[in-house]
Amino acid sequence: MQRSKFLVGAVGGVTAVVALGGLGTYLLSGTESTSELDTYSSVTVDGHKALSGKIVAGRAESKYHPLPWVGKKVSGVSCPTGLKAVAGASITCTGKTGEGKSVDIPVAVVKATSGSVTWKFER
Repeated sequence: MQRSKFLVGAVGGVTAVVALGGLGTYLLSGTESTSELDTYSSVTVDGHKALSGKIVAGRAESKYHPLPWVGKKVSGVSCPTGLKAVAGASITCTGKTGEGKSVDIPVAVVKATSGSVTWKFER
């Protein structure tokens, strides 16, 4: 009887740790971000309000490799222009892997309002 209670407790504990690890990975590995369009983060691209390319590059670089088992580590990410605050707008940013290979990072706007833009990138 004691042995089966221990086994049930051990299996339950392992299951809880695995579930929390999976949830943590899911939350940290997200590629979607919402950014405010204020005087510090916005620029104008083709007459449209846009999120600064530096903001997009910095956030993409920091979220590209949040955990060792999620994505590759990249550095030196840069974006050619700002990201227009228009749903469906897209740009391709570039970065370098640890081995020096170039990586393209497609970025697209999911939703845009007059004060914020929700965007995502692909790993």
